[in-house]
Amino acid sequence: MKNRSQQIDFDVHTIRKDFPILKRKVNGQPLIYFDNAATSQTPQVVIEAIVDYYSRYNANIHRGVHSLSQEATDAYEEARIKVQKHFNATKSHEIILTSGTTHSINLVANGFAAILKKGDEVLVSALEHHSNIVPWQMLCQKTGAILKVLPMTQSGELDMDAFNKVISSNLKLVFVNHVSNALGTVNPIELIIKKAHNVGAAVLIDGAQACPHIKPDVQALDVDFYVASAHKICGPTGVGILYGKEAWLEKLPPYQGGGEMIDQVTFEKTTYAGLPHKFEAGTPNICGGIATGVALDYMNAIGFETIAYYEDQLLQYATQKLLGIEGLKIYGISDHKTAVISFNVGDIHPYDIGTILDKLGIAVRTGHHCAQPIMDFYQIPGTVRASFSFYNTKEEIDTFIQGVQRAVMMLS
Repeated sequence: MKNRSQQIDFDVHTIRKDFPILKRKVNGQPLIYFDNAATSQTPQVVIEAIVDYYSRYNANIHRGVHSLSQEATDAYEEARIKVQKHFNATKSHEIILTSGTTHSINLVANGFAAILKKGDEVLVSALEHHSNIVPWQMLCQKTGAILKVLPMTQSGELDMDAFNKVISSNLKLVFVNHVSNALGTVNPIELIIKKAHNVGAAVLIDGAQACPHIKPDVQALDVDFYVASAHKICGPTGVGILYGKEAWLEKLPPYQGGGEMIDQVTFEKTTYAGLPHKFEAGTPNICGGIATGVALDYMNAIGFETIAYYEDQLLQYATQKLLGIEGLKIYGISDHKTAVISFNVGDIHPYDIGTILDKLGIAVRTGHHCAQPIMDFYQIPGTVRASFSFYNTKEEIDTFIQGVQRAVMMLS
């Protein structure tokens, strides 16, 4: 991340013009959208890509010889190459396009069901989203593998001393998010990957929360699997990204059977297609895949260093303002975090604060954020979570602070 005193060439008010939804009102108030950790908003250029597909070349891909099918196929595969380049994968067929991060994780979990055996160990971190906990619990139930948990600290960071103690030759899989969706903590995945590989374990990194802020380099990380969702990087819903090292993807069995993922089918035997089609059964979200490539183009044109720097300014500004509210506690106080703030005020239920903020046109997330183990660790029912993106402003944060103060006054 750039030095906080460094100036950047970034005009947020020009950027905001790219997002039609930011012009609307909610409950009679200008929309202030601080729920970016759940899903980002969509720029006009991505919306136009979706409309363009359905208006000009809507057709199924990979199967037709007619012109529309060829155009759609070319556009879809161009998008795959854009994803490959963005993540710096070695080959385009190491990119599997899925329906979301959850689909990607389950695809890998299903594959390892044929590999793990009783007594093997699987490690997940205490900072995980439910989608990176439940599939591994199901996997262990099927295989007899043992699920272990890498604990967290009060500051919302992973306990790396505990990690050093839990790794052993029995460890076969490690699953850690790059960034915590509930707290914003950036985890030391480079060190985790290296130590896991030292004992022969494979590593899957859940990058859904990181990718809006960080441009990952899967070759530099030497990660085995990396997953993300398009809807958190200015793209459409219903599109996920799975990067896997070619050797692992070749080793894993198909997740679903059907069209596209086959080579030859007879009633006696079916052989499977090569990568990436082996894992892409059926008709995909074609326009969504194409639009994902456009979304990556849009964000890369702004620049991820610029995005990270600007969002960090928002994070520091909002944190300072919130801490001025009596009784307010922030959960997740790592020095390494993205633009997410989870907080409570005294004994006020987070849902009540969120409801009042909504009446003021301010969208935040309340609850356990699909991370109940984190809430159990802190012994709280949930938090108010405000998450910022590069199209948010300090003026919006000022209005948000006033809204929180008003909610506290009404509810105390």
